[in-house]
Amino acid sequence: MSKRVSSKYKINRRLGVNLWGRPKSPVNVRDYGPGQHGQRRKKPSDFGLQLMAKQKLKGYYGNISEKQFRKYYKEAVRRRGDTSENLIGILERRLDAVIYRMKYVPTVFSARQFINHGHITVNGIRVNIPSYMVKEGDVVEVREKSRQMPLLLLASESSEREVPEYVEVNHQRMTGTFIRQPKLEDVPYPVQMEPNLVIEFYSR
Repeated sequence: MSKRVSSKYKINRRLGVNLWGRPKSPVNVRDYGPGQHGQRRKKPSDFGLQLMAKQKLKGYYGNISEKQFRKYYKEAVRRRGDTSENLIGILERRLDAVIYRMKYVPTVFSARQFINHGHITVNGIRVNIPSYMVKEGDVVEVREKSRQMPLLLLASESSEREVPEYVEVNHQRMTGTFIRQPKLEDVPYPVQMEPNLVIEFYSR
């Protein structure tokens, strides 16, 4: 098991949820934390609930760094409207999140690697930065020479998840469009996300 896959499973066990809704998740068998004290349960404090909400949301998007995540929070605060909705919208505009939603890749971790290796273009220009912010109307496409990769074909044919309404995708041509920034209710999270608690955590 690779270090990346191992750490991904550890996030699931530590949080006690099947974060990506995958059938192979170890939390389906052992729904308690890893280690010898993993089965001890105590009622979390308000701070503990806020911290867990933050770890869950941050971990879902491939375990974004704390520095980057705090930057997204500050941007969400700066914008007009509901701060928690703004935060979700910003996270869903990340290029790795967009190609995961378009079912080009099976996991958010593979999305990051896929982009790093130069397989994706945005509006015809190659982009290799997973945190690149996609705008409404942007066309996100798999480069022609990368379209027969087994990873790509496996993900597009998977029945584990559906393509949400805020993106359009043609899997035959391997091209898609980011239609609009979604609200929390639009995002198909397999587990309940509580961005309001994340905002409380950072605004303490």
